[in-house]
Amino acid sequence: MEKPNLEYINQLARGEEDVKNTLIAVVKEEYPIELENYFKSLENGNFKDIEDQVHRIKHKFSILGLEISYNKAVDFELSLREGELNKDQKDDFETTLKSITKFLKTI
Repeated sequence: MEKPNLEYINQLARGEEDVKNTLIAVVKEEYPIELENYFKSLENGNFKDIEDQVHRIKHKFSILGLEISYNKAVDFELSLREGELNKDQKDDFETTLKSITKFLKTI
């Protein structure tokens, strides 16, 4: 399984520590809110709301260097758009969420 990292953030920052810290701060601020909204939308069972949350969160995947997980999230989002809640896709997505949650506590 791929692991979250700061490689892409470091590329974007191009050695500017302030830029790097700002990008990290944005991810750390937005992610918990998006995570909470994702689980609330699951409780409500509204596929459109779940899809919207997956769409928002998947961008954190790419920012944190999770290209494979990002592509899987795109597939999950498309399934939701078609009215299907695929258990395997959901489980993969949530495994990545756990990985990101742990990672963000270390940076």
